[in-house]
Amino acid sequence: MKITGIKTFICDVYRTNWVLVKVLTDEGIYGIGEATLEHRELAVEAAVRELERYIIGKDPHNIEGFWSENHRDAYWRGGPVLTTALSGIEMALWDIKGKALGVPVYQLLGGKMRDEVPCYANAWFAGSRTPADFAAKAKETVKLGFKALKWDPFGSAYLNLTSEEFDTAMTCVAAVREAVGPGIQLLIEGHGRFNVPTAVRVGLALEKFDITWFEEPLPPCDLDGLADVKSRINIPIAAGERLYTRWDFKELLSKRAADYLQPDLSHCGGILEVRKIAAMAECYFLPFCPHNPIGAVTNAATLQIAACTPNFHMLETMSNDVPYRHLLTTEKIGFSNGMMRIPDLPGLGIDINEEEILKHPYKPHNLRHFNGDLTMIRPNDSQGWYGKK
Repeated sequence: MKITGIKTFICDVYRTNWVLVKVLTDEGIYGIGEATLEHRELAVEAAVRELERYIIGKDPHNIEGFWSENHRDAYWRGGPVLTTALSGIEMALWDIKGKALGVPVYQLLGGKMRDEVPCYANAWFAGSRTPADFAAKAKETVKLGFKALKWDPFGSAYLNLTSEEFDTAMTCVAAVREAVGPGIQLLIEGHGRFNVPTAVRVGLALEKFDITWFEEPLPPCDLDGLADVKSRINIPIAAGERLYTRWDFKELLSKRAADYLQPDLSHCGGILEVRKIAAMAECYFLPFCPHNPIGAVTNAATLQIAACTPNFHMLETMSNDVPYRHLLTTEKIGFSNGMMRIPDLPGLGIDINEEEILKHPYKPHNLRHFNGDLTMIRPNDSQGWYGKK
């Protein structure tokens, strides 16, 4: 079997654009991957095109060789554009291998050790502006079966919080905690907003709300600072969505700067790279919780990793999405009581609908985290996508 080419698709999904990759072979078997890099979709599509010439004529089964050679030969190693492009193609190669052998990818990675995985909800707060809005939507989301909720209550703040911003954020957290009660996990997202003293102040204030973790309190460029914050507060730190490859995570682990590791499968280099990062975390007895707020193909691939990774802890998932999400792929999700089932179809267990994808061409979207529109990440007609056909 030889690779004959790569097709790419960019599909608008309101918050960002999915970048989907289809690797073709001379035997008619093809693989699907996802190389979504939020707000830099055109750049990563170009990077995929650059990699295409290195892979045509190669055996798609030689995944380690493809990754290692192209990571080496890039010369300007690392960074999100290269590693996202590698991730998308590498996912598709695993999909080809699984389909050719007639087994799910998790069987190629050691076999399944669980049938379902616990999930936490993101995007449940879409459109919320006030603490009362967040509280009401939190109640609705818990009724859907979610037992853990993540959100960023900090508005448009960056580095510092005014007294008013601080009070508003804490009021929001208090309102959600009161609305859902003590049995629901709350995860607070920082989006890399704060300087060290502000992060410490927030972390200490969150303690009374029984917070599961405080995610990415500092910009990702200062792991020493993150370790400092972690040592000064009494709630766990989650980090890693903006780190790439095992070498970045080696530094995070050596500095003991986080309690939960969050590599993003679409960004950090692919399935095998995520497995290596998880194995490194296992040596430190740290739980592995992949960052996973993007598209259907990444979700499908991340479930394959969750199936066979011993220190896998909890999966991020979006509780709602654009109303046409279920038309873009063959995604079928089993979800109940806070758990998502792992599919047993060959490969990644998902395909794309090219005709539907082409109905939603690329649209540029800018980051909303610091402009006051943070919660406007879904259209007004967004809906739950579990169980859709």
